[in-house]
This record gives sequence, structure tokens and C-alpha cells, in this order.
Amino acid sequence: MFGGIFDKLKQGLTKTRDSFTDKINEVLNLAVTIDEDLYEELEEILITSDIGMDTTIEIIKRLKEKIREEKINDPAEVRPCLKRVITEMLLQGDDRKPEGDKHVLLIIGVNGVGKTTSIGKLAAKNKAEGKKVLLAAADTFRAAAIDQLEIWSKRADVDIVKHQEGSDPAAVVFDAIQAAKSRNVDLLICDTAGRLHNKKNLMNELEKINRILDREYSDATKETLLVLDATTGQNAVIQAQQFMESCPIDGIILTKLDGTAKGGVVIAIKNSLDIPVRYIGVGEGVEDLQEFDAESFSEALF
Repeated sequence: MFGGIFDKLKQGLTKTRDSFTDKINEVLNLAVTIDEDLYEELEEILITSDIGMDTTIEIIKRLKEKIREEKINDPAEVRPCLKRVITEMLLQGDDRKPEGDKHVLLIIGVNGVGKTTSIGKLAAKNKAEGKKVLLAAADTFRAAAIDQLEIWSKRADVDIVKHQEGSDPAAVVFDAIQAAKSRNVDLLICDTAGRLHNKKNLMNELEKINRILDREYSDATKETLLVLDATTGQNAVIQAQQFMESCPIDGIILTKLDGTAKGGVVIAIKNSLDIPVRYIGVGEGVEDLQEFDAESFSEALF
């Protein structure tokens, strides 16, 4: 199983690897000594791989420290050293909360990032693991959102709670909680509207949903996951910062990693926002939404 997942990850990161690792190898193969010129060339490669300026500076700083500590003189040794730095950065402070018996996932994100698809894949994944899953169609703002989620509920063979388009999202969540309790559901996944251009409405809506979850379903472990599109690169980081102003975020679902050379954004998100990436999408299939593993990611990247 791991081999298959790793191959998918490796395949999904092909474009990133072409623009990142190949260039690094090229620079290191030509390098005679480890000097400032070498660091500058590595810095340029990292920035153009969508790792971002701040994160790149941090990586180079840590790389220099490691090279000093380990008394590395051979440029060929820089690559494994850089890999260790990136892996450590991704692993830093990633203490995942233990799941209780009952779990709620509140899924947020702007339209077009793959939010509904991610919910469908999460539902299918948890159903396959033997969990009882329920979906709440609380994105009542966008016309097609309820229909799309219903298609996924049928595909994943899980129940859905929905109201009409334009109805109160919090009311949908309230009904979904009652259904989750009466049907003894293990996982409730709530879709929500992603209207960043009207942050006040979004904030009020999410606050109301969170209040209802706290009041009506206090014994469930609750997590808010933000869906971001990897192909947007540094814009994904900016989007996450904007959402963080509206509500606390426990983790990131990063979609469309297979179609982009911007895989470096995973490192930028972790470093600049200090939010763990929980899931990554490396393909179209249901099984292509994978739990993020820092070591596997670094392995596939290099």
C-alpha cells in the first residue's frame, strides 16, 4: 500500500521536482566549494519553486548552521543536508490532536479550490475505513454547491443533510448535528461557503456555525480545515492568512499538487503560517487525497 501511495506522491511532484531538485543537482554538480555564491544560487532556486522569500531565507540560514555544525566541506553533501532541513521544518510542532469517538470537520475555502471534491474524497476515505459518515451541505450560497455535494454523497455512499439554496447555513449544521447524534455517526463533515470578498459575512456565518457546534455537539472533536489550491502558489499563502483573520484553522488540505510545479508552497505554508498540511491531493481519483506525511513528501521531492 505504502509503495503505491509513495509512487502517486512522487508522480504528483514530478513538475516540482523538475523545477526544484534538478536545478539544485545541476548547481551542486558544478560547485567546487561551499561558498556564498553557492548559497545565493540555492536561494534563487528555492524562491522560484514557490517556497517564498521568508521561508527561503529561513531554509538557507538553517542549512548554513547544519553545514557548520557537521563540518561539511563537499558540495555533494549539501543535497542530503538540505533535505534534512526541509523535513525538520515540515515536522516542526506537528502534534496532531487525537481523534475522539465523534469527530466534526468544518471545511472552508474559496470556490474553485476543490473544496467539494475534497469533502467527497474524505467521506469516501473514512467510509472505506469503516466509519459512519454524514455530510452537511452548509454552503447554501452557491447554486451548484448543494447539488455537487449530493453527487459526492451518492458516490461515497454516505448520508447528506441539506436545505434549499439560500437558507441559513447554521440551520443546516444544527439539523446535521441532530441527525449525527440519532444515527450514531462517527464523522460529520460540514461544507461552508467561501466568500472571502465579503469577510464580515463569512466571519459571522462561521462564528454562528461554531457556536452551534459548541453548544449542540460539545462531546465531538472539532477541526477546521482550509482547502487551498497548490497551483496558485504564494497566493494560497495569502488566502490562508485572510481566512485566519476570520477563524482559527487547524489544518490545510492542499489540492491539485499533481498539476503544478508549485509544490514548494507546502513548505511556505508550514513555515509562514505554522499550520500543518493535513491532506494533499495528488490526482483525480478518490484515493488520491492522501494524509500528508512530511518524510514521504521530502523523499518524493528529492
